[in-house]
Amino acid sequence: MRPPEAALAAALVAVAVAALLGGAAAAFPAALTLERALPHRGVPAEHLRERDRARHKGRGLLGGGPAVAGVVDFPVEGSANPYMVGLYFTRVKLGNPAKEYFVQIDTGSDILWVACSPCTGCPTSSGLNIQLEFFNPDSSSTSSRIPCSDDRCTAALQTGEALCQPSDSPSSPCGYTFTYGDGSGTSGYYVSDTMYFDTVMGNEQTANSSASVVFGCSNSQSGDLMKTDRAVDGIFGFGQHELSVISQLYSLGVSPKTFSHCLKGSDNGGGILVLGEIVEPGLVFTPLVPSQPHYNLILESIAVSGQKLPIDTSLFATSNTQGTIVDSGTTLVYLVDGAYDPFISAIAAAVSPSVRSVVSKGTQCFITSGSVDSSFPTATLYFKGGAAMTVKPENYLLQQGTSDNTVLWCIGWQRSQGITILGDLVLKDKIFVYDLGNMRMGWADYDCSLSVNVTSSSGKNQYVNTGQFDVNGSPRHYSGLVPTGVAVALVHMLIFGALFSR
Repeated sequence: MRPPEAALAAALVAVAVAALLGGAAAAFPAALTLERALPHRGVPAEHLRERDRARHKGRGLLGGGPAVAGVVDFPVEGSANPYMVGLYFTRVKLGNPAKEYFVQIDTGSDILWVACSPCTGCPTSSGLNIQLEFFNPDSSSTSSRIPCSDDRCTAALQTGEALCQPSDSPSSPCGYTFTYGDGSGTSGYYVSDTMYFDTVMGNEQTANSSASVVFGCSNSQSGDLMKTDRAVDGIFGFGQHELSVISQLYSLGVSPKTFSHCLKGSDNGGGILVLGEIVEPGLVFTPLVPSQPHYNLILESIAVSGQKLPIDTSLFATSNTQGTIVDSGTTLVYLVDGAYDPFISAIAAAVSPSVRSVVSKGTQCFITSGSVDSSFPTATLYFKGGAAMTVKPENYLLQQGTSDNTVLWCIGWQRSQGITILGDLVLKDKIFVYDLGNMRMGWADYDCSLSVNVTSSSGKNQYVNTGQFDVNGSPRHYSGLVPTGVAVALVHMLIFGALFSR
């Protein structure tokens, strides 16, 4: 999940030694471990894969007025760049008096949960330059614990989202435990309390609204969730379960059964997140696969430079062990094994003649001084109903290093055994509409720094401004997690200088 901070400087020195002693191939260690030359602390893709894999296993793969129907608007921070932030998060206000919590935007899970006080293993600081908070239900006048006898707990028990022991009394707290594949996890109990949010009305005015929702109160975290480099207060699950905030607000008549996001791909990141349907002429839609725990789509084929690849379509069929899902809680993209090699080979064959190709331990990398758009091909994913998703070079490449005007790019898509997962790397710089009422998903390429028109269940359009502001109202910028030492950065520059001059 999150890489150890202390090991990075030593890893860069090891890379330098290998580069100085060996040939060009020796300068490339294990898959995607090269740190960019900028003075930022990088994250090797192995750690990104481990973080994503752990989450997949764990998932089975201001006081405001009363609630007013309209478009609910959430701020978005973070970015898809794994060397800057590597996740997108928003802010939610909970309790009375209200406190603000930073939570990761995750369409691959269902439940909103935040760290509670007291908490064992919960980080108290974050490398994301945000102030972490702890929710205390005893300090909120509107908070109540959900007992095991509650119908909402009973429904969650059937889907594995809740935990009550046979020996528990009906009044025992409705608990939960989410365990990740590497042993990391979180556990706690469900509470009901007031959530405050901004509702955009048809007259383009914003109203302060509130509603009572059920969410998780985590009092224990373990493993990589204890680390501080990308720590947030919790996770905001946007799944289809009855206990998801999306479902709860819809049942209360607060918001439509649709939500949309547009995640900015720039290093400063940010974007749009609304409970409502973004209206954009270029949107294309494909059906959601019914009766699935995730947002499953039917991927039918892949093309590179307009040429469809020879891939057995049965690899994309939906079952318990395979299929294609959209998951904003995943950093990278995971392509099913039988489709991975044809995709990588087609990309390598279609690059500009000026691009140098380097393969190290199964990872395809490229060295180029040209622009990424002119040097690399565009791919296309085709879904049921003819919906096409454009995959630009920035959606499948990760920049690993620079020296003067020369850039090292490596394939950021990973090989998967069974399930294809479309994570932030391909979701960025696109509008995505999750139309749950009509069981369909739509998307379109878009500049997510621009404002959008959004429609609610009333059918009226609202104008949503997507400016990025921090708690004090000023723009938030990211300059990286923790800078590497100057000496290490210079050593890395020497590595690429020697390599690129050959």
